[in-house]
Amino acid sequence: MRNTNSKQTVRGFSLVELMVGMAIGMVAVIVIMQVFSVSEGYKRSTMGGDDAQNNGAIAIYGMQRDLRQAGYGFNAFNVIGCNVTLRTGVTVNALGPITINHPSIPAGDANTDTLLVFYGSGNDSPEGDHIETQMFQTTYTLTGLTTASGTPSVAANDRVIAQAATRPSPCALTMETVSSVANSSVTVPTGVAGMANGALFNLGPTPRVLAYAVRGGNLTVCDYMVSNCGASTLNPADWVPVASNIVSLRAQYGRDTASGVMDGIVDAYDQTTPATACAWLRARAVRLALVARSVKESVTSATPTWAGSGTTPINLSANSDWQRYRYKTFETTVPMRNMAWMGVQAGC
Repeated sequence: MRNTNSKQTVRGFSLVELMVGMAIGMVAVIVIMQVFSVSEGYKRSTMGGDDAQNNGAIAIYGMQRDLRQAGYGFNAFNVIGCNVTLRTGVTVNALGPITINHPSIPAGDANTDTLLVFYGSGNDSPEGDHIETQMFQTTYTLTGLTTASGTPSVAANDRVIAQAATRPSPCALTMETVSSVANSSVTVPTGVAGMANGALFNLGPTPRVLAYAVRGGNLTVCDYMVSNCGASTLNPADWVPVASNIVSLRAQYGRDTASGVMDGIVDAYDQTTPATACAWLRARAVRLALVARSVKESVTSATPTWAGSGTTPINLSANSDWQRYRYKTFETTVPMRNMAWMGVQAGC
């Protein structure tokens, strides 16, 4: 039989073959990592854009809901724009349906606006209930206290404001909580003397005085009925975040500037806060813009704009790395419908 040498038939990889195989493997790993990196970048961009979209949509929806109700129950010519004491030690001057950059509200992040929104929750007439007599300072006797359905238009624990027949100057009012209602009489803890032939405005059990501001890159809200939102020292517990990664809030009044008698049509947008009752009646809408941003990622060179910008974009330079985000601008115009229902007042 023929013998064969087993050492000649069994062979391994040479060093050159191993090095070539390792080089090919490394190239394959690099290609895979590059594909993964690009894919992950697209994923982050898509998810970051979705985050901005969701945050902005939630924020502007909530604000629209409040802005549409602005002025409800407290838009009569005799009371709009008056100073209102909400409770002892907390007074809001020149309280209107919607106030842009109210002087009592601490400013938010740089280059952003603040909003103060006021509306009631009652089912009473916006013109208030006529105060027929006032036998005691704490008791108002009303005309027509019971509605057509037989339900009293004012109930215990409702918040009310009494106003004289003639608008005083300066106009200073006080909000009180109804203690009891009996027949046609409404009793409050303190009351205001000399209100016969005046009006009692019922704001319901839960009126809202809400201050909106962008603070620390979040849209925050403070409820004046619970906290003193105008305090010089900002309490984080008072300013509750309602949407994250909101970097700008801008707003403008839509005003009827028709000469002579107003026609109810918005002619101009600006930030001039109404100073008289007639000027408030001419404020017919609010134009609002919110800028939401994505999580920190790639560089963008596009500066957000809105209809109120003109040729000047929204300024985000307060954040030194503002270009490392993607932005989405949400813009809407909200009619002040509770002001439109007041119609045209003589002399306005």
